[in-house]
This record gives sequence, C-alpha cells and structure tokens, in this order.
Amino acid sequence: MFEKILMIALFFAVTVGIGVYCRRHAGNVGDFVLGGRNVGPWVTAFAYGTSYFSSVVFVGYAGQFGWNFGVASTWIGIGNALIGSLLAWVVLGRRTRVMTKHFESATMPDFFAKRYCCPALRTVASVIIFVFLVPYSASVYKGLSGLFSMAFGIDFTWCVLGIALLTGIYVVVGGYMAAALNDLVQGIIMLGGICLVVVFILNGQGGFSSAFARLSVIPSETAPALNGAFVSFFGPDPLALLGVVILTSLGTMGLPQMVHKFYTIKNEKSIHAGTIISTLFALVIAGGSYFMGAFGRLYYTVPEGGKPVFDNIVPQMLASSLPDLLIGVVMILVLSASMSTLSSLVITSSSTFTLDFLKGVFMKDMTHKVQLRWIRLLCIFFVALSVVLALNPNNLITSLMSLSWGALAGAFLGPFILGLFWRGATTASVWVSFAVGIGICVWNFFFPFTAPTSAGAIAIVASLVITPLVSLVTPKLSQPHLDVTFSCYDEKVAAPHKFVLNPISE
Repeated sequence: MFEKILMIALFFAVTVGIGVYCRRHAGNVGDFVLGGRNVGPWVTAFAYGTSYFSSVVFVGYAGQFGWNFGVASTWIGIGNALIGSLLAWVVLGRRTRVMTKHFESATMPDFFAKRYCCPALRTVASVIIFVFLVPYSASVYKGLSGLFSMAFGIDFTWCVLGIALLTGIYVVVGGYMAAALNDLVQGIIMLGGICLVVVFILNGQGGFSSAFARLSVIPSETAPALNGAFVSFFGPDPLALLGVVILTSLGTMGLPQMVHKFYTIKNEKSIHAGTIISTLFALVIAGGSYFMGAFGRLYYTVPEGGKPVFDNIVPQMLASSLPDLLIGVVMILVLSASMSTLSSLVITSSSTFTLDFLKGVFMKDMTHKVQLRWIRLLCIFFVALSVVLALNPNNLITSLMSLSWGALAGAFLGPFILGLFWRGATTASVWVSFAVGIGICVWNFFFPFTAPTSAGAIAIVASLVITPLVSLVTPKLSQPHLDVTFSCYDEKVAAPHKFVLNPISE
C-alpha cells in the first residue's frame, strides 16, 4: 500500500508542478487556449492521443466490449489508430491549422460562425459543446474513481472529489501548455503501463495460447451456434462491433476537444511527425486496452442477478491478476490517461462557452483579462458539474460516453469536414446536422430504440450524408465570401528544400 501511495503522490506533485511552471505561458487568452499556436510534434501528438484515450476506454469500453465481442474487440483499437488518428491527421491536420488561423478562430463554434457567415451558429454550438462534454467528463471520473476504490479501498465519492480537485488546479493555473506538457509525460507512462498489464493478464491464464484456449470454449449468449465466438475474427456480433468502431474512430473528427489539437500545430514538420506518433500511440494504447478486455470472462464473476456490471470487469481483472506494485503502475497509467482527457475537456468547454457564448451574446466588450478570468471560473464550474453527474450510480460509463460522442460528432462532423474542403456547404445544412445529430442521440437516451453506441454511430453517418444533401438544395454562400475563405490554401509560403522541391528549370 505504501508504494502505491508514494507513486500517486509523486505523480500528483509532477502534475501540479508542470501547471505552476506553465503559468507564465498562460498570461493571455491565446496562450491559455492555444499555447500560442506554437506546439511541436511530440507534444501535439501525445496531447491528441492522451485526450483520445482515458479511463472510459481502459475501464468502461474495454470491459463492456471485451465481454461482448471477445478478441474481436481489438478491431476497435485498430480502427481508432487507422481512422481516428491516421486518417484524422491526414484529412484534417493541415487544413484545420490553415483555415482556423486564417479566420483567427480559437474554437470550433467561432469557425462555424465565420465559415458559414452566421453568428447564431457560434452561440448554439457553444451551448451544445458545454452541455454534451459534461457527460463525457463524468464518465471519465466514474472510470477512474472506480479503479481508485478498488486499489485503495477509499470511498468512491472521495476519489471523485480528489481527482476533480487535481484537474482543476493544474488546468486553471497553467492552461493548454500545462495540459499538453502533462500529456507528454502521461503518454509515456501509458505506453509502458499498458504493455505490462497485457503481459500479466495473459500470464495469469497460463500464457497467450492457454488464455486463447480457455476463452474459445466459452459459449456466446448472442451467437450460441458459433463455436469459439470470442476468439473468432469478427466476434459474435459483427454489426454491433462496426457501430462501436464508427463511433469511437470516425467520431473523433467531429469532436471539438480533438480537433482543437490541430489549431495549435507549429509547422509542417509537426504535422508529418505528429501523424506517425499519434497513430502508433493509438495502436498500442487502444489496441492493448481492448485486447486486454477480451479476457474479462476468464476473470470476472457474474453477480447472482445474472448480468455483468461492465464498469466492474476491468477492476476485478486487475485486482485478481496483478501484484500490488503493478496495480500502482496501472493506477498511474489510468490516472495519466484520464487527467489528460479531463484537462482537454475542461479547456475546450470553458473557453468555448466564454468566447463564443458570454462574449458573443452578453459581454461583447469583454477585455482579455476578463475573458481569462471567466475561462478559469468556468473550468471550475465544469469540473463541479461533471462530479455531480459522476456521483449518480445509475449512469454507466459507456452510456455517458456514447451520448456525448454521438451527439457532438453527429452535430459537427459533416459541417466541419465539408467546411474545410467544399465550397458548396451551406448554412442551412449546418443547422440540419445540429438538429439531426443531437436529436438521434437524445431521443435514444430517453426513448431507447437501439444501443447507445449504435445510436451514436447512426448520428455520425447521418451527419456525413445529410450535410451535402441539404447543401445541394439550399441557398449557397456568396462567391466573394467563398473566395476569401478558400484563398488561405493558395497563399504562397517559403519552405526548406527538405520539405519542398523546386521545379527544375528548362
């Protein structure tokens, strides 16, 4: 127990210390929210990856989908790497950085307002972001606090409050750079930790082959005729598996806290390096987490009621297979993943609400000093609101996460991507995408017609389909505005020969 407490205390000290150190780099709104748009490849890539994966993936999703799909759940991690990281960086990285700098936009709602010539989009989008990032944040608190309760025997409520306090301190003090530098440190811890966990989980069942053999004889409730369903290529329910891949991979390109990382990229070199680093990071972290979760049925004992409590599967696996010291390492791993995600959510929601809602509607003459003060106050309010939701025992981690990702990506994905690439995207299509994406997920939350993950996947696909269709039949934006908007891609820039070759003169 002493070793675990010492490790956690050391981690807390480093985290807060980085926050205090970065305070001098957070003296204005641009530095606090964007790090001065001067963040290098390693920090950007790790900030992206650690914001992507948290206790929600390691505890909630790995437990539930490992239980439902077996080894095939590893496809979710592969999708996260190839679609959620590689494709996202290739498609969005450069264009997001260029166009948001062209508009001088620090937030996604401001981008929508300027790209589509509609200030009302800024106000509505800011409210959507603040409202639907709260359940995501709450799901992270639940996953993290559940593990802390298992490892230290501390009441769940005190775990939530303690983690919330730490998040508030280093984000409010240091802003984006504090979060990004902590992400780099935390990402390194995550890479080493997940490898150790997978090795011990397999060794606890006699090694790789023995673990697979034991899992292969367990029958599936959803596909009883399929022998070895939990070690098969696509698992017992391929369609449901596809829905989770879409939600957790394609959905990242519409999440404001993920896209925000591209606003801060320093230069072209950072994009190339960041693409490779973040993809490999996702492959190890997400692939390892879901692969580990696949063996939950070998460790978890179903309660007398006959239904597994998905949020408890991974904690029980770790408690029964890992030595005490390694549990401390896992706590640091999950704490690292979760703190980085929480900091990203807090900064995104509070800055968006301040700059796009309060300043845009109520306090148009707000000075930079007052803006910074409001952002910090809203950071605290956002954390408190998330804690209240996390303390509700009836809210499952995956349900909260799916509602948040599905609603945000379903509302924003189509308008954001098409706004970067296509002149024909219209203002009306953005409003329709907002309504449909949120409508599907909220309706399913109160009147369920499918699983939360499937509803989120439907909303995301709908956004990509509805946005161009509505754009074809609604009034177009003015040609002068479009010319100015897309002129940013035609601007000539100087570059070293190691990046660009000059044409050979005849």
